Amino acid sequence: MADIGQPEIPAALRAYMADVGPHWSPAAHVKPTIEKFSALHRSRPEDHLTVRRDIAYGNHERQRFDIYLPNDGTTARAALLFVHGGAFLDGHRNRTEEIYANVPRYFARHGIVGINISYRLADAVQYPGASEDIAAVVAWTRAHAREFTIDRNRLFLMGHSAGAAHTGSYVYDKRRHPSDGPGVAGHIVLSGRVRAEARPENPNAKKVVAYYGSDDADVLDNLSPVSHVGAGSVSTFVAWGEFENPLIDLHCAELVYRLADAKRRTPPLMWLAGHNHTTTMAHINTAEDALGCALRAFIADPR
Repeated sequence: MADIGQPEIPAALRAYMADVGPHWSPAAHVKPTIEKFSALHRSRPEDHLTVRRDIAYGNHERQRFDIYLPNDGTTARAALLFVHGGAFLDGHRNRTEEIYANVPRYFARHGIVGINISYRLADAVQYPGASEDIAAVVAWTRAHAREFTIDRNRLFLMGHSAGAAHTGSYVYDKRRHPSDGPGVAGHIVLSGRVRAEARPENPNAKKVVAYYGSDDADVLDNLSPVSHVGAGSVSTFVAWGEFENPLIDLHCAELVYRLADAKRRTPPLMWLAGHNHTTTMAHINTAEDALGCALRAFIADPR
């Protein structure tokens, strides 16, 4: 399914993805993949959005977000709050001018307010600091919903990679909830590190320990988003790529199973053939729109 008018992923980039796919290495391939998709997104047509940048929700320099507003005159829109990845010690909402802005831009083009969030990293704060930052942005959005023509009952959190660890802890772990609950209508996990673990095959194990403050398997299990899924968990959509960072696909599949077991039905999900850990996010707002269509359908009806 194509998003008409958006840039097509060119054959050379498809060939690159296919070549590195079975040999995907975060250390070798993330940076060039980001660069290639940033160049592709720069070719997008003008999107006629209003962007409010660097809105502060705390005193730390990383406690900032950008809002992407549709210019369609609609009121009471849904809002998508996006949380980037970066293995707990890296990443920024504006890693380049195009990445990760491609995500909120996509949703704003389709009439959904997009909010692109930065948060404190493990060099500044350990667990649950980043999830507390997410909570602060959710609270801010609910408090300012009328100002930005947002329906405060239709807020959706979306986390990519380590970002999904932070959003997942917030939405599933009742210890992280405000007294009246998480205040979101749905949660989107994209290539999410939703289990905290320091297994030998995890190349980011030391970064996990840096954020969670322990390498003890029982401690990490207790702090993992998947450990707190239950029948009352918020509606969730899970997606991951064919060529993921080590263990990420296992974590996503575990989340699907635990949600299905608790709720007695499988949550909506998508397995993205040919995509790797970075392109599952980077291809959003291109002409390849199967994932985007599925996410918009979930936002319209988060069952």
